Amino acid sequence: MQPSRFVSPHLPQFPESLWRATTELPSFPRLNEDIQVDIAIVGAGIVGITTAYLLSRQGCKVALFEAGSILNGTTGHTSAKISAQHGLLYDELLNHFGEEKTQMHYQANRDAKDFIQNTVSNLNIECDLKPESAFLYMEKDDELQKLQKEFDAYVKLGIPGQWRDKLPIPLNVSGAIEMPDQAQFHPLHYLKPLVDEILKAGGQIFEHTTITTLKKDGPFTLTTYRGKHKVRCSHVVSASHFPFYDGGGMYFTRLHAMRSYVVAFQPNTTFAGGTYLSADEPKRSLRTASWNGEELVLAGGENHKTGQSMCTHSHYEGLEEFGRELFGVKSIPFRWSAQDLVTLDKLPYIGQITSGDEGIYVATGFNKWGMTQGTLSGMILSDQILGKGNPYTPLYTPSRFNADPSIKNVVVQNADVAKHFVAGKVGLVQRSAEDLKPDEGAVITHNGKRAGGYKDTKGNLYLVDTTCTHLGCEVEWNEGERSWDCPCHGSRFNYEGEVIEGPATDPLEKLDKDA
Repeated sequence: MQPSRFVSPHLPQFPESLWRATTELPSFPRLNEDIQVDIAIVGAGIVGITTAYLLSRQGCKVALFEAGSILNGTTGHTSAKISAQHGLLYDELLNHFGEEKTQMHYQANRDAKDFIQNTVSNLNIECDLKPESAFLYMEKDDELQKLQKEFDAYVKLGIPGQWRDKLPIPLNVSGAIEMPDQAQFHPLHYLKPLVDEILKAGGQIFEHTTITTLKKDGPFTLTTYRGKHKVRCSHVVSASHFPFYDGGGMYFTRLHAMRSYVVAFQPNTTFAGGTYLSADEPKRSLRTASWNGEELVLAGGENHKTGQSMCTHSHYEGLEEFGRELFGVKSIPFRWSAQDLVTLDKLPYIGQITSGDEGIYVATGFNKWGMTQGTLSGMILSDQILGKGNPYTPLYTPSRFNADPSIKNVVVQNADVAKHFVAGKVGLVQRSAEDLKPDEGAVITHNGKRAGGYKDTKGNLYLVDTTCTHLGCEVEWNEGERSWDCPCHGSRFNYEGEVIEGPATDPLEKLDKDA
């Protein structure tokens, strides 16, 4: 076994999600012929699978297309809380949207939670679904006013909640809000039976099938990577996390990508129950999960913009230290990370991709709360495709634009993109491939030019051009995940240059190490 690259000797060398490690998923073929369906759904996470499940039940001919393996993206790496408590949110939404729309957002998340619970009951799904109170807490006295404003918003909106001066767990806080009747579950154990139901209803699923182009020609033709095969359909759903098709919606200016981390550990002391989220920085999240008959505590947080953290190892170590201080740590069998997309106004984009693109739908930007809002997306999109009215359609339409905060945030967000674009082009690089140790990656100089290098544990060298294939920013090395991450729009590539996360669809150019 290779030694851990972490300062802490207790963290696993390689990232692995608890959910993926404890779920045996079926495999599906690559698309190898032209096909025609009613609805093509691109992306097989919680949005794509929920949408396909609902539509296939209504007799629609549905096909799901996944660029990698199903449930291996953000859905397979979530913390899997089912909650309408999304941090310091409702006070902000009240100020920007008013009482009626903010109340609708709360109710929409409640509806999604009810849908999950009803589906579990109707299909007799065993997924460790467990009711829990959710706690939003503040540690810093000088910021307690923010939490008090959030509680005032609960009262004004009629959201069930209680103010708490103490938590059930051994963490000293200035105050907390308890939202009762929330939940947690094993997301893949929940979604795997939905996959089975899709297949029973005649739905098709294709893995390792990247959709790269969409042509509107009566009505739609999708083309797989490098034009190998075509899919004809009447409706298209982009459930690919970052939209695979933009349609002039300029989504890369309206979304930014965030990374977050999870450490799953066996505690020395008993966890008192509940799910927890800090309202102040650094972000911290807690919940439990079952593993081999024992209870694990999942400590999450350490959020940062994708490609904009110099030392990703330190985020895992920070979470280990947090867990060790609270509960003590026997062992840490799992660590993993996830990528989330955040919109300009913190509400997701769900619906017709642009006002002029009938029949093309998108769901994205869940601001780290994909279990409820991904489920909600499936409910809304299936209603829209079936021609049913849905009360939440106007609230989440991607065509909305709210002057406050959208104008401010789009300016700030794109100024940040410009800064990283320029910095990546002019930064000095002093390392070479010879400087790399086994299992180390870095931006290096190769033949006088900037390049990305990774040397595996056997000493094999992988070289890539560090120019992101989306819009030309320079990617940075993510040591914790062994990936190349773009700080501009969040594309990610493995050390060989293959796409992990969009918006990029083309791999990084491989460089000849002997040239």
